[in-house]
Amino acid sequence: MSGDFLAGMAASSRERVAVARTEVPESELRARIHDLAAGPRLQPSTQGFDLIAEMKLRSPALGQLRSAAEDDLEQRVVRYAEAGAAAVSVLTEPSRFDGTLDHLQRASRALAAHDVPTMRKDFLVDPYQILEARAAGAGGVLLIARMLTESTLAALLDAALDQKLFVLLETFDELDVENSVRLLETRGVLGRGAGQVRPGAQVLLGVNCRDLASLQVVPGRLEQMVDMLPRELPRVAESGLVDADDAARLAAVGYDFALVGSALMSGAHPRELAARMLAAGRTARRNVRTGSG
Repeated sequence: MSGDFLAGMAASSRERVAVARTEVPESELRARIHDLAAGPRLQPSTQGFDLIAEMKLRSPALGQLRSAAEDDLEQRVVRYAEAGAAAVSVLTEPSRFDGTLDHLQRASRALAAHDVPTMRKDFLVDPYQILEARAAGAGGVLLIARMLTESTLAALLDAALDQKLFVLLETFDELDVENSVRLLETRGVLGRGAGQVRPGAQVLLGVNCRDLASLQVVPGRLEQMVDMLPRELPRVAESGLVDADDAARLAAVGYDFALVGSALMSGAHPRELAARMLAAGRTARRNVRTGSG
């Protein structure tokens, strides 16, 4: 049951790739990006906590959040940047999230002047989709460890790093983390026991706290799993964060980033909420460092 959602999304994604390849052959896509300037790099703050703010119109768990007609995409992502977001995640999956590659391209253009990268969030199954992200101006991509075979995940990771994109590697449980760390060691991204990350490679390791059968948030999962994640990589808390208290709590236990989507998309004042979450998380991290609070 738990794999049905991801299996269905992977199948749909493969169908999209097949169609896309007939419309734009890979050779043409590579030609498009050959001379394309690199987008903004992900620049984590020295304050120990950052926000990846998300742009999505629909959530399978919560339903419609916004419509394309009522939401000014460019204005929204710029507000995220003004609030201090380190990156903006953009959903490009069409059937369950109402996303498109055009959304990613528009967001990337709007954020270029703010030096904030976009991240393609989708159910990626083929290196071709990494090239699509790069062509749309993305600075990073999300890869779902649970959904992919080891060889496919390795191919996607290599393709993303070759394109100088940052990678958020998403996990759901301890086995996902173990498999992801082993893969990163095998690909030379994470040193075996050396506590080192390959120069130039930007890989973040995230925990998604949604149950894949019910799509509901599992209370406590983020706290339970944080110590399973290697400290050499930035650790990302995904899903279920709704306010500044959540950000503070997860920053205090050791997360370096929070990926926040539905709360920002459904709220009336996304810039203010993003700024409050960021400030609370940084204060909590500072208190941990200094032993106060």
